[in-house]
Parts: sequence; C-alpha cells; structure tokens
Amino acid sequence: MSHDRSTVEAVVQHYFDALYEGDANKLGEVFHPSADLRWVEKGALQVLTVPDWLDRVSKRPSGKAEGKAREDFIVTIDRSDDSTAFIKVRCQLPPRYFTDYLVAMKLADGWKIVSKSYRYDLRE
Repeated sequence: MSHDRSTVEAVVQHYFDALYEGDANKLGEVFHPSADLRWVEKGALQVLTVPDWLDRVSKRPSGKAEGKAREDFIVTIDRSDDSTAFIKVRCQLPPRYFTDYLVAMKLADGWKIVSKSYRYDLRE
C-alpha cells in the first residue's frame, strides 16, 4: 500500500514553522480543537487541551524572536490508510529538545493533528 506523504508532510512543516514562530493562530490551523497534549512529568501523566496550550504558546517568547537555533525534522511517518497517520518528529526550543508523537487524520477540512504526546530532554 502506497500513500502520498506530501500532504501530511505539509501539515508537519506548518506545525514546525508555527512552533518556531510561536504563532498560536497558525498552530490552531493544524490541530483539531478537541486534540490534547500528553506527557509524563515526575512520573505522572499530564494532559493539556489544545486551547489551553495555544494560550500558553501565545504568552511565551518564540524561538524565532529569541534568535534560537532551529532544528526540526520528521523521523518517520506511518500511514495505515488514506486518512490516518502516525508521525514521529524532533524539534527544539532550547534548552528543551523534544520528541513528538503526532496522530493526524484526514477530515472533511483536510489533515488535522488530533493528538500529540511528547517527551523532552533538558540540555545546557
């Protein structure tokens, strides 16, 4: 089974650009409003809604504004059919270096990220 990766890659590139620019509106374009973010902190699962996350993004300085190095890339895209993708990416907002696991689905209005789970390392 072969699937066109370009449309999923375009959504991920939009995600990378919005993260680096700290643009909550642009991030909102690629996330479904019901999506959430999940990560483990001090051994406990943390869950944040996309609207709450976008509010945080809008209030923090962006990597671009702070002149921080940008490095983001797709590690893998796993497509089970024409409307579902599991995407592993790496990105950074120094001193945090992230591995994100995104689930995207093709909906009536195009591809949307419906779930994000992540981890990060702190580096000097």
